[in-house]
Amino acid sequence: MRNQSSQSKTIRAQLLSAMKEGEFRSSERLPRESVLAEKLGISRTQLRDILASLEREGFITRRHGVGTIINRHVLEVQTRMDIEAEFMDMIRSSGREPAVAFVRVSDGTADARIAEKLGIPQGTPVIRVARLVTADGKPAIYCEDVIEKELAHGKAAISDYKLPIFHFLQQFCGISPYMDLTEVRPAVADARLSEIFQTPMGTPLLHMEEVDYDIDGKPVFYSIEYFADDILHYTVMRKKL
Repeated sequence: MRNQSSQSKTIRAQLLSAMKEGEFRSSERLPRESVLAEKLGISRTQLRDILASLEREGFITRRHGVGTIINRHVLEVQTRMDIEAEFMDMIRSSGREPAVAFVRVSDGTADARIAEKLGIPQGTPVIRVARLVTADGKPAIYCEDVIEKELAHGKAAISDYKLPIFHFLQQFCGISPYMDLTEVRPAVADARLSEIFQTPMGTPLLHMEEVDYDIDGKPVFYSIEYFADDILHYTVMRKKL
């Protein structure tokens, strides 16, 4: 089951790439399901699951009697706020070269806000991972991820904390986040953020507070994120229900 899931993710990525810049880049529609499934070497059932996920995210629209329409206006969007993506991938999609400027790991205890977000008692030991990601050498994203220390079963070195947070959670905590709830707010750079982003105090920033949950609905990590306003531009896709 896990192998099929991994295969589906790989084929989904290949299909997206084919629609953006590959063999379907000039097509208005995808081939019929039977033809496409054979071409990809998968069952029609597996293909339908992949197409369903692409339709949920707006990349395609399936219409009875018409076929699978490729939504070019959605494919051309560089950065989607409604789709979870690693920071490095987000920056690459904007046409810039990403890098990690620093990763700082510290032990601490949950204050009132962290305790509320993670559903743990105040004072519970936590690990805080702060990182700065750059785009073409310019500070772009600063985040602080907070994880309950008890969840980190594996012994991690500093280099391991440089992994994207989702990879770290899977590798060292045995956790796969299922969904997140994110609050989005405007913010301005204070003295600390001004130094991090190398920008004047009062510069506008996009601020997000994210809590990720496992499939059972348990909070698994809390993230505070700041994004430079002049590097990444976010789009949100909303369907009319």
